[in-house]
Amino acid sequence: MKKRPELLLPAGSLNVLKVAVLYGADAVYIGGEAFGLRAKAKNFTRSEMEEGIAFAHEHGAKVYVTANIFAHDADLEGAAAYFRELAQIGPDAVLVSDPGMFMLAKRNAPGLEIHISTQANSTNYETCLFWHGLGAKRIVTARELSLDEIRDIRGHIPDELEIEAFVHGAMCISYSGRCLLSNYLAGRDANRGLCTHPCRWKYAVVEETRPGEYMPVEENERGTFIFNSKDLCMIGHLPDLYDVGIDSFKIEGRMKTALYVATAARTYRLAMDAFERDPLEYEEKLPWFLEQIAGCTYREFTTGFFYGKPDRDDHIYDGKTYVSGQIFLGIVQGIDEDGNAVTEQKNKFCVGDLIEIMKPDGRNVPAKVLAIRDGEGNEMESAPHPKQELHIALDAAAQPWDILRKKA
Repeated sequence: MKKRPELLLPAGSLNVLKVAVLYGADAVYIGGEAFGLRAKAKNFTRSEMEEGIAFAHEHGAKVYVTANIFAHDADLEGAAAYFRELAQIGPDAVLVSDPGMFMLAKRNAPGLEIHISTQANSTNYETCLFWHGLGAKRIVTARELSLDEIRDIRGHIPDELEIEAFVHGAMCISYSGRCLLSNYLAGRDANRGLCTHPCRWKYAVVEETRPGEYMPVEENERGTFIFNSKDLCMIGHLPDLYDVGIDSFKIEGRMKTALYVATAARTYRLAMDAFERDPLEYEEKLPWFLEQIAGCTYREFTTGFFYGKPDRDDHIYDGKTYVSGQIFLGIVQGIDEDGNAVTEQKNKFCVGDLIEIMKPDGRNVPAKVLAIRDGEGNEMESAPHPKQELHIALDAAAQPWDILRKKA
């Protein structure tokens, strides 16, 4: 058995960071209010970042901060100040992709570990050695690499240079995120954190001399989503991931909900723990792991480039872009004096509904909604208003940080 890999989860907010850690993450990657590639995520203020790092460290987890934009001259002064601020805050590492940002981080936060983002397109061991020579601690490999290529890179780089690889989540239509569609169609630059995901849109063709006549793009009879990749999922292939020497298994999704992050963290944590105890135990439990990971909202699943270049079966052609196995109702924030679960509502549910209490330890406890009251104590038959404070009487015990969900 090789070195135990890290399980790395995304967090777009302080609350989701805490969920990721409690549901099994060894480390979490987050963005500050600038210089990351998820500008539309809630992201972290300085005080939230400090609280999140303290929470993670109290629970034995690490926090990495993304600063992986491709910078323009106008960004450099602010980026230098940002790295000086990060040096004071004390995350465990910063992720960059731009060589200029790398040098700024090195000069302005000399004690901070630097990881090279997947945006840097590291596809060979010479590139990894180049970054290592400059002082990088970890390389996030390009998503276009196969397992054999990652194994070859591992064999040509020093043991202390870590490899991080995406094992789950959305795939980009463009090479490691270098997409220009969003900039062209919506004026929002994907390489500066503003991607509108136009690869998920539906397209038609217009012939030059017949404006206004929209002809569907039909690669075959199934539909017209010509750019829409399936989502990466490698939970069924953990033995191969362990075998090639990956140091950190990374899950995509800083724009995702707490339910998505909790489901991914818990399922991969349980699967990895089972495999490390006994590969036979992992194989026996694999059907359950696959069932649980389908509780995330996803676009069907693929193994990406790990076993060779994707083909026509790795894209989605019909209108069912997303599959939702579970509906997120809320996170239990506390238990009131009457024993009711207190939560902020995310989606509608009603008195009498059969729901599920998702617990960090792997249990899914069925429960019936016996009563619902709002924050003023008024009884409600249903909860139709998102973000409303609710006190929910259930016929099963809930605890803080449990997630309430129901089948879609």
